Amino acid sequence: MDTVLVTGGTGVLGAAVVRRLVADGRRVRVLSRRAERPATVPRRAQWAVGDLTSGSGLDAALDGVGAVVHCASDPRHWKNDIIGTRHLIAAARAAGSPHLLYVSIVGVDRVPFGYYQAKRRVERELEDCGLPWTVQRTTQFHDLLLAMAQQLTRLPVAFAAPGLVFQPVDVGEVADKVAQLAVGEAAGRVPDMGGPEVLSAAEVVDAVLRARGRRRPVVSVPLPGKLARAVRDGGLLAPEHAVGQRRFADFVAHAPLTDRRYGAAQRSA
Repeated sequence: MDTVLVTGGTGVLGAAVVRRLVADGRRVRVLSRRAERPATVPRRAQWAVGDLTSGSGLDAALDGVGAVVHCASDPRHWKNDIIGTRHLIAAARAAGSPHLLYVSIVGVDRVPFGYYQAKRRVERELEDCGLPWTVQRTTQFHDLLLAMAQQLTRLPVAFAAPGLVFQPVDVGEVADKVAQLAVGEAAGRVPDMGGPEVLSAAEVVDAVLRARGRRRPVVSVPLPGKLARAVRDGGLLAPEHAVGQRRFADFVAHAPLTDRRYGAAQRSA
């Protein structure tokens, strides 16, 4: 049985993928820049120290690997995603051409946002690398919309931009799909994965307020610019691929609402 390497294996999605693969009895190795292994990483998962940005440690991390689930991403320094992917491809080529699986975002080719444009560049790097590859795009995670709504509801008045629409999907459901793809044959660009419902920003804010048992007036604050226009036009949606099952309200009902950090619900799971 070949090992599956997960980059970003301590992040919101990556950690869920690691847990799923371990539960399925797969050999899993987590790539991290940190030498210290977090207690949240399953004991059966191997730990590899390496840096995608510099390329250090990647040769050893890829030794004996049959598939790579590439979840590592840096929204604050998004150019590193492109650099890191190039280093990963080079190391994978030297290691014997394992299956490279990248998790991207619905709308990276429609929404004019630097981070999304970097994601699309990463997709192209894989498409042109000559190695077996798969790209799975998903809509926004429940966790992201919860973190956004937590910030928008901190004051006595809540805020929501009119016209913004989202199709949130559950991280656990995405992890299940990614784990299945990782141990299968390379499939290129697979169908997008979206959540079961389309919600406006006001509906997201209202769901969080109701879950917290709070009442707040919700003030509509329009957002200008091309980015907001693209989101209003449905750039983040995949309505024809609404395959997720868990709804946002169900997720919020069990989330730790006192913790406003992104991914708090996954860390408490």
